[in-house]
Amino acid sequence: MRDFQEFPASLRKSIRYVLTDIDDTLTLHGLLPAAALTAMERLHAAGVRTIPITGRPAGWCDHIARMWPVAAVIGENGAFYYRYDRTLRKMQRRYFKTAEQRAADRGRLEEVKLKILAEVPGCAVSADQAFREADLAIDFCEDVPRLSPQAVERIVQIFEAAGAQAKISSIHVNGWFGAYDKLTMTRRLFRDAFQEDLEEIKGRVIFAGDSPNDQPMFAFFPNAVGVANVREFAGRMSSLPRWITQREGGGGFAEMVEVLLL
Repeated sequence: MRDFQEFPASLRKSIRYVLTDIDDTLTLHGLLPAAALTAMERLHAAGVRTIPITGRPAGWCDHIARMWPVAAVIGENGAFYYRYDRTLRKMQRRYFKTAEQRAADRGRLEEVKLKILAEVPGCAVSADQAFREADLAIDFCEDVPRLSPQAVERIVQIFEAAGAQAKISSIHVNGWFGAYDKLTMTRRLFRDAFQEDLEEIKGRVIFAGDSPNDQPMFAFFPNAVGVANVREFAGRMSSLPRWITQREGGGGFAEMVEVLLL
């Protein structure tokens, strides 16, 4: 991973989209710092589309799409995208699965939830679960004392044994049924909303992230950036970003934007 301060001027001018994880990428110690919000406002003013891509729930994403300076938001690790048309004052919602399929999945995830809670002491259902449409989020350090890596891996194993996908973020293990991830829905968003083939323009896109559930994005984008705290997970990841910031979390995101808009 190379220091983002060395990001070439020729590439800076070509970037038209900034995609970013939220938890511990835009946030710092659980809070959204003013520097990160200001950085998003600067990108918006410069004509660079910013798109958060997160494991956070649908309820949060509705708020983000409406009230942050962003072009769209992808939530629940790729289960959907929301895009708010400020002219028409209308929210566009697109899901990977139908409402009927999501309802059926919730019944299956309820069984998985009970097994995880019974077998992994100390974990909990995430506090934001009530606002989710498609996945189950198990908290291993946000509102509970941090679990061991072995306990986190056991949560993943239980999800996968039930036939679900499972991804580890910096705070949760998210599990869902369906052949999608952050990258899958990003491709759909770019095709639907921007009439862009992501494969063709990926060199004009930056993705910023920090944890294992960002690996599909790190692997795909040649200019992927990890904020400094990505090093905490480096030994557990097969795909690392090409670039890294000097600062952590939202401070690192702001640092990245400072360099990008020089």
